[in-house]
Amino acid sequence: MQRRQFLKTAGLGAAGVAAAPFVSSAHAQETYTWDMVTSWPKNFPALGTGANDFARRVEQLSHGRMQIRVHGAGELVPALEVFDAVAAGTAEMGHSTPYYWRGKVAAAQFFTAVPFGMTTTEMNAWLYHGGGQELWDEIYAKHNLKPFAVGNTGPQMAGWFKKEINSLADMQGLKLRLPGLAGEAMNGIGVSTVNLPGSEIFTSLQTGVLDAADWVGPYNDMAFGLHQVADYYYTTVWNEPTAAVETMINLDAWNSLPEDLQNVIREAARASNLAMFTEFAYRNAQALETLVDEHGVQLRELPEDVIQALYESSQEVIQRQVENDEDSRRVYESYSAFQKVMRPFSDIGEYAYFKGREQAGG
Repeated sequence: MQRRQFLKTAGLGAAGVAAAPFVSSAHAQETYTWDMVTSWPKNFPALGTGANDFARRVEQLSHGRMQIRVHGAGELVPALEVFDAVAAGTAEMGHSTPYYWRGKVAAAQFFTAVPFGMTTTEMNAWLYHGGGQELWDEIYAKHNLKPFAVGNTGPQMAGWFKKEINSLADMQGLKLRLPGLAGEAMNGIGVSTVNLPGSEIFTSLQTGVLDAADWVGPYNDMAFGLHQVADYYYTTVWNEPTAAVETMINLDAWNSLPEDLQNVIREAARASNLAMFTEFAYRNAQALETLVDEHGVQLRELPEDVIQALYESSQEVIQRQVENDEDSRRVYESYSAFQKVMRPFSDIGEYAYFKGREQAGG
C-alpha cells in the first residue's frame, strides 16, 4: 500500500507532483522557508541539480507551504562542513554523502558505500525494508540530525590515473583522492589517500598534488574535465558499487514540522532517490561514449593482484572498524546480514541475466 501511494503522489520523478494529499488543511496557513547547504558546486550536474530537484518536489508537494533555498558548496559553508553546519542549526538542511563524515561518525560510511558491498538495489532494499533507515536515524540523532536518502550515483568507476597500472607494484606510493572505507583500503596496499571536494580534483591532478582520483562516473567526471588531466580511466567497480546521497535535517527543525510536512519531505526524498539514480544511469552511458569516441579516453581494468589485495585490505579495514566502534559493529552486522539475504536472488537474477546476455552475443 505504501508503495502504491508513493507512486500515485510522487510520480517517481520530476512529473506527477500536482496532487499532494500529504498536506493537512488544518495547517494550511503555516509556511516554512529553510536553507539547504550542499557539498556540490551550485547547479553541478545530477548532484547539485539533484538538490534543486528535491527542493522543488518539497515545494510542489506542500503546495508552496515549504520552500527550501539551496546553497552550493562555499556559499554559506565549505563543502566538507555541511554536517556540522546542519547539526548546529546554521542551516536547517544539508545535501551531501555520509562517508564524508567518517572522522566524526565512523558508522556513517556504511550508509554511502562499502567496498565489494551491496548494489544500489540491495542498498535501497536495506534502507527501506531491512532496518537500515532506523539505524541511520538512531546514529544521526546523536548529532541532532535526521537523515534521508535522496539520490544515488549507482556504481562508481575506480578512477582516473595519470599512469597505467599493470601490477600491484605500480600502486605503491601513489597519491589518490578517494574517501570512505575504500580510501582506507587503498592506504592498506601502499597508496596515500586524501578526501578533497570535487571542485579541487582537476587542479590537484593538473599540478601533481594527486597522481590519481576517484570522483563519480563518466557524467560528472567529464563535467569536471578530468579526462584532460589523466589518460587512463579505470572502470573496475570495487570501491563504490553504490553511493548514496543524503539530505540531513537539523533534528530540532524536523521536530518542529507538522506531521503532514514531515510526510512531504519523506516522500519527496523517495522520489528524488530514484530520480537521481535513473538520471545517472542514462547520463553515464551517454558520457562514456563521448569520452571514448570523441576524447580518446583509454578504458582499463585493474589487474587481478590489485583487486585481490584491495579485497583483503577492505575486509581488514571493516573488521578493525567494527572492533573499535560499537555503532559501526551494529550497523555492519545489519548490513552484512541483509547482503547475505539478497545475494542469492541477485546472483540468479541480474547477474545471471548479464552472463546469459553476454554469452548470447546481446
